[in-house]
Amino acid sequence: MKRLKQIKLNKLNLTLNSLMKVSAVALTLVGGAVQAKSMAIINATVYTVASQGVLEQATVIIDQGKITEIYSKQNTPENIQADETIDAKGRILTPGFIGTMNALGLVEVGAVARTQDGSDDKADITFDASLAFNPKSTLIAYTRKGGITSNIVAPNGGDKLFAGQTFAVDLSGEFTSIIEKQNAVLVYLGSESKGSRAQRLQALDHKFADAQKVLAKQANKKDDKDKEAKEPKRDEQVINALLAGDKPLLAYADRATDLLALLALKKKYGLDLILVSASDAVLVVDEIAAANVPVILSSIENLPSSFDSLHASLTNMATLAKAGVKVILAPKGGAHNLNQLRFDAGIAVANGLPKADALSALTANVADVFKLNSGRIVVGKNADLVLWSADPFELSTKVDSMWINGIQVSTKSRQDALRDRYTGKTNMPRAYSK
Repeated sequence: MKRLKQIKLNKLNLTLNSLMKVSAVALTLVGGAVQAKSMAIINATVYTVASQGVLEQATVIIDQGKITEIYSKQNTPENIQADETIDAKGRILTPGFIGTMNALGLVEVGAVARTQDGSDDKADITFDASLAFNPKSTLIAYTRKGGITSNIVAPNGGDKLFAGQTFAVDLSGEFTSIIEKQNAVLVYLGSESKGSRAQRLQALDHKFADAQKVLAKQANKKDDKDKEAKEPKRDEQVINALLAGDKPLLAYADRATDLLALLALKKKYGLDLILVSASDAVLVVDEIAAANVPVILSSIENLPSSFDSLHASLTNMATLAKAGVKVILAPKGGAHNLNQLRFDAGIAVANGLPKADALSALTANVADVFKLNSGRIVVGKNADLVLWSADPFELSTKVDSMWINGIQVSTKSRQDALRDRYTGKTNMPRAYSK
C-alpha cells in the first residue's frame, strides 16, 4: 500500500515539474513577443532637428522604443547589432510631426453633435476632455498619413472664462496612447458678440491676483498656532499651478492690444505664456521676442477672419521666426485637416520661412513647449520617426514607413479601404461591392 502511494506521489511530482517547465517556456515566449525588437535604419538622410543638423547616409539604432545610437557615414561601425535592418536607400528620415490645438479623437463627424466631446456648457478650468479621447477614431489613421505621430488635443470649452486643459497623445491608435493629461490651460480672449473684451482680460487678472494673495497669506503665517490652510479647491489648484509655472497658459487672441495685455500678465505673475492665433503678432514682434513667448499660428491665414485679425498674412510665420520668436505651426480646419500640416509648412517655406525653421515648427519647438520626449532624432528620445519617399513638404511625397515608440504603424486609413472597395473588380454594379 505504501509503495503504491509512493508511486502515485512520484508521478504527481513529475507532472507538476513538467507543467512548471512548460509555464516557464510559455512565459519566456510571451516576454520575448512583448519586448520591442531592436532596429537599425541605415543609409538614411537624417534630419535630426538638433545640433548634428542633416546627416547623409547615416544610421539610426532603435531599442526598447528609444533612439539609442546615431552614426554618421564616417562613424558607422562595420557590424551593426540589431534584430532588424531597414535600408533607407538615401531617403529622408525625420522626427514624427506633432500636431497642436485641434480636437482629434474628440470629434468624428463635425455635423453630428453626438460625435463631439470637445465642449460643454459647464466646462471650466478643470475640464479634462482626455476622458473622452477615442484612440480608435478613423481620423487618427488618416492623420498618420501626413507624417504626424503625436498631437496636442485642445477642448473648445464652454461658457466660462477658461476652456479647459489640453492633453498630449501619440497616434498609435492604442488605448494607452495618452502621453500626458492636463498639460496646459486654455483661455479664449478677444472680441465678444455681446459685451466687452475687457471683461475677460480683467477677470483673468483678478483670478491670478486673488490666488496670489491667498498664497502670500499662507506663506506669511506668524506661528504654528495658526490654523492649517484649507485644501485648495480643484480650480484653485490649477490657478496655483499656473502661478508656479508648472502649467503653461495657452491664450487665444489676435489683436495687438490683447497680446500686449497678455505679455503684461506674464510679467506681473511670472506665467508660462503661449500665444495662439496671434494675427497681430507682427505688430508687436519685438515685445513677444523679448518676453520669450512662443506663438502657435496657422501659415495659411492670408485674409482677416474678423476685425481683430486685419494683419493676417502668409508671411507672418517667417516674420516672427526671423525676429527670434519660437513658432509652432497649427492647422487651419481642425482635426479633419490635420494630415495637411506638412503642406501648410511648405506654404510657409514658400513665403519666406527657412526650411529648417519650418521643420522645427512641426517637431522640436512643439516638444520643447509641451515638454515631450520627442521632436528630435537624438539619443534618448522616443523613436517617433517617419521615412519619406522624398521631401516631406512636397505635395507628391508620401510616408513610406512610420514608427511610434519604435513600433512600426500603418498609414492605411478608412479612405484607402473605401477606395479599394469601390474601385476593385467585382460582378456588382459600379460603386457596389461584394
